[in-house]
Amino acid sequence: MKLIYEKSQAGRRASALPSYDELPPPPELPEELRRTEPPRLPEVAEFELVRHFTELSTRNFGVDTGFYPLGSCTMKYNPRINERLAALPGFARLHPLQEEDGAQGALELMWRLQEILAEVTGLDAVSLQPAAGSQGELTGLLLVRAYFAARGEGGQRRKVVIPDTAHGTNPASVAMAGYELTPVRTDARGNIDVDDLRGKVDEHTAALMLTNPSTLGLFDENIEEIGRIFHGAGALMYYDGANLNAVCGISRPGDMGFDIVHINLHKTFSQPHGGGGPGGGPVAVRDILEPFLPVPAVVRREDGGFGLDYGRPQTIGKVRGYTGPFGVFVRSYAYMRMWGPRLREMSEVAVLNANYVLARLKDAYDLPFDRLCMHEFVVSARSLKKQHSCTALDVAKRLMDYGFHPPTIYFPLIVPEALMVEPTETEAKETLDAFCDAMLAIAREAAEEPELLKDAPHHRPVKRLDEVKAAKQLVVKYGFGEHPQSAPASIQAPSGV
Repeated sequence: MKLIYEKSQAGRRASALPSYDELPPPPELPEELRRTEPPRLPEVAEFELVRHFTELSTRNFGVDTGFYPLGSCTMKYNPRINERLAALPGFARLHPLQEEDGAQGALELMWRLQEILAEVTGLDAVSLQPAAGSQGELTGLLLVRAYFAARGEGGQRRKVVIPDTAHGTNPASVAMAGYELTPVRTDARGNIDVDDLRGKVDEHTAALMLTNPSTLGLFDENIEEIGRIFHGAGALMYYDGANLNAVCGISRPGDMGFDIVHINLHKTFSQPHGGGGPGGGPVAVRDILEPFLPVPAVVRREDGGFGLDYGRPQTIGKVRGYTGPFGVFVRSYAYMRMWGPRLREMSEVAVLNANYVLARLKDAYDLPFDRLCMHEFVVSARSLKKQHSCTALDVAKRLMDYGFHPPTIYFPLIVPEALMVEPTETEAKETLDAFCDAMLAIAREAAEEPELLKDAPHHRPVKRLDEVKAAKQLVVKYGFGEHPQSAPASIQAPSGV
């Protein structure tokens, strides 16, 4: 496929702009910000432009084009009705500074979304502001800090405990919030090592950050004891809601003992994500933390209408512009209303699908923890590497030849050669069987023809990349000097540029 610059021909245009007389002069730009010469842009006709980007779109992989078992990311199908609702003029064209009386529908939707999330998490109050799970984490830790500061314990409680299976954003959020990280080990069953934990929780501990089920896809069997340890020390419990898709309608973080929860609307509740966004990371809290939530809070007024409440003197302030990513709220609210009380069934099917795939694969790949999984599971290519020199990366690359997006690999870090698979509830048994057949075939290929895996993918537009070099030496613009033969005559690069 040619690049758009390689299709460029001097003088061709995709549009023609009208000319006007007596236009106001352009704004003055500082001299140091002005271009010394026009930008080199491709020159193509409109139909060539459309064809180019249409062809590019066929190279993308997503849930619309195939099975996407990316563990811990919950890449589920996003119903098209949600997009139509988010595009309704009353939602899509609503200005964020619209007066409350002219935005009652949007405010009611946000208030009702808060109520649903409070019920799902088993907590008392919700802020919709955080724009992603990572921002939800930071918001949660800022709430922890504000809570202990109000109690006069801010200088004393400086440590946050995180298991060695945590998402990478957890330690990053701890550092950004100004806390010290205290790691805790995983035991032989895949739970937090309670004996290791007891020695690390004291009067200096502020909180625990825990994903349950964990990134191993396992529900922690000691969660009630963990709650007693932290609350007994006066610390708080923070729940990373990345894996809420496993327990929705079955168990609630608040009932497990958690005081703060962030919810990934772009995972559990269908808001499309990937490629950097958009996302939504609302935070739910127990009543003792409600005074510290971001403002404005969406509230129901005494007259039955809805409004924004800024009068919260202990608030941590705003964590995002306006009231949050509203289009995300519309899609997720529509998804919740579509499922209704059957959100439990969503999670049950997700868990069933994951256990079905695990049962088919566990004899061909190593199983680090021999337990029933939740919505996702982790197997290892450790034996394939030891016996046939085929790694988890090789398995992932070869899977692309079978038409499937690879699962998450090399995470969590405590499992060598990890393959992390999450089928979600939206995939049919036939799709799961086809994926399992491919994974089993790859395991056989590793034993019989390992070079087939090491040279994969064989049937993709781009072969295997030097990913380290690609990350360190980013190429984000067209190099005219490196491709002088493809530069249009009118914008030919000077020698040596």
